[in-house]
Amino acid sequence: MAKRVFIVVLDSFGIGLAPDAAAFGDEGSNTLAAVCSYSNDAFPNLARMGLWHIDGHDDSRITSWIDAQESLPSPIGSYGRIRELSAGKDSTIGHWEMAGVTSSKPLPTYPEGFPQEILDKLKKATGRDILCNKPYSGTDVIRDYGEEHMKTGALIVYTSADSVLQIAAHEDIVPVETLYEYCRSAREIMTGEHAVGRIIARPFTGEPGNFTRTPRRHDYSLEAPSATLNDVLKNEGLDVISVGKINDLFAGRGVTESNPTSGNTEGIAKLIEFMDRDFHGLCYVNLVDFDMKYGHRNDIEGYATAMHEFDDGLGKVLDLLNKDDLLIITADHGCDPSTESTDHSRECVPVLVYGEGHDVPHNLGYMAGFSHVANIAYDALLAPSFTKAYTPAANSHVPSKDNIMSYVDMTNLKVTATADDITALVEKAVAAGAASVCVQPCYVKHASDVAAGRIAICTVIGFPNGYQTTAVKKFEALDACDNGASEIDMVINQCFLKSGDINAVGAEIGVIADAVHSKGAILKVIIETCNLTKAEKTVLCHIVTVQGADFIKTSTGFGSAGATVEDVALMRKISGPNVRVKAAGGIRTVEAAEAMIEAGAERIGASGLG
Repeated sequence: MAKRVFIVVLDSFGIGLAPDAAAFGDEGSNTLAAVCSYSNDAFPNLARMGLWHIDGHDDSRITSWIDAQESLPSPIGSYGRIRELSAGKDSTIGHWEMAGVTSSKPLPTYPEGFPQEILDKLKKATGRDILCNKPYSGTDVIRDYGEEHMKTGALIVYTSADSVLQIAAHEDIVPVETLYEYCRSAREIMTGEHAVGRIIARPFTGEPGNFTRTPRRHDYSLEAPSATLNDVLKNEGLDVISVGKINDLFAGRGVTESNPTSGNTEGIAKLIEFMDRDFHGLCYVNLVDFDMKYGHRNDIEGYATAMHEFDDGLGKVLDLLNKDDLLIITADHGCDPSTESTDHSRECVPVLVYGEGHDVPHNLGYMAGFSHVANIAYDALLAPSFTKAYTPAANSHVPSKDNIMSYVDMTNLKVTATADDITALVEKAVAAGAASVCVQPCYVKHASDVAAGRIAICTVIGFPNGYQTTAVKKFEALDACDNGASEIDMVINQCFLKSGDINAVGAEIGVIADAVHSKGAILKVIIETCNLTKAEKTVLCHIVTVQGADFIKTSTGFGSAGATVEDVALMRKISGPNVRVKAAGGIRTVEAAEAMIEAGAERIGASGLG
């Protein structure tokens, strides 16, 4: 166990596209590649940590750079690539997920500016008029509106592609403490459907034509919806020391000591200072300049220079680590300075882990979920794991490529099926070497008795429309397991989905997953793709992953259409590696099943294959 853990977040240091980058409009983004295109420096200390050994460096700007190096050191620590599972790419939910809380619903954004009702409330709360009210660059907005602000006293209110409301004001016109008070009022206003991730105070100084933002920025973040790593450690009596904007991002919750900084230079100095501090717990550091000064301003040279500065500081940190310390370096999203966009980019991020007493250096591979960072830190400080993934024994079925029927849940869900029909189905499935038989809930016990352990029994709940209450679905699932089912296929609540209540959809999946897993069974979540938009399919892949289900399934077979190769490929691409894909509905031939398997399906729902 470690006495001290240091998590250092290189804000926006992405290392290449996440699988769902296209859904966020970020195809082609790679922050690390942009830095490589400018700098020839190997960043020797990051290299020692294993940065260049991470799997998946396939951008030619990186591979060419690596090929040009005479040699790269063997890693002293463990290294890997992590993708975000939360439905967003802003700093707030990136840090939440890093601390163990994954967000299935994106925070609100305002590409057309804030609605009039919000502006009216801000005017009433501050007694001042509003300027701008649109997405804007932070430096450009004070250039374009600063003079009018100084003449009228009206507040400059703007946003970005992120979930933020920002208020800029000249320190001679609005004292900084007054600006902070305005932002606290805005935080109270921006609730419910308008609960943005952050309210940001942006003070500036100077004269028209020469305005400069000051380091007295302050963030007022939304609180995480559930307990984070910080909360858990603090409740255990450990230190949780914030450096940089960490305290702001967690709304002060779970932090025992806050150390705001003016930027990377001070943040690195604070980190080195805490290396000499005797404490027990977590020192959580955010280095914001990568994002704020260079990524958002498309300044590749500045980004590369900041990386050199950090790498130099990292050398000192490595020299100062104690034997019972653990260092974790990671990021919260990307912000590629080489693209036309000035917004965050949906990218994978590195995780570099080193501690003399922690583990032998090894490749962590590709991981789904920033919460792996929370797991590593928690295990080091307290153990057992902060968020355990449950893998029931029934999930061990592995299909054989030599027998396509081993992929198939042989199914009879006809409303007129007889007990004799189910008996025949079981015998046929056993003879064929099928994965399971899928039957009506009323026939689970009969099928189980006939099978006598020769094949897994699957059934459906909330079928086929999914609009039963969660309590009813939970009862159905537990009853089916008690009657002999080891696999449960549940239809999501499509009513909640279409009403926009993603949290309710996710919460229900989590409840049923916990219930099913408590019986040693597995859960397949049916999303009924024929009723969904691509965006809805993408979000549901994230939700199913986050809630710990074992499979995501295309269709009930009772909808307007069944599985398609395109949907299966999308679901395989977006869902986490611990979630498998089941294709069902309209699959009647070996050729059709093979196409689904080629696209990524590991189970097929069918009455048989002709």
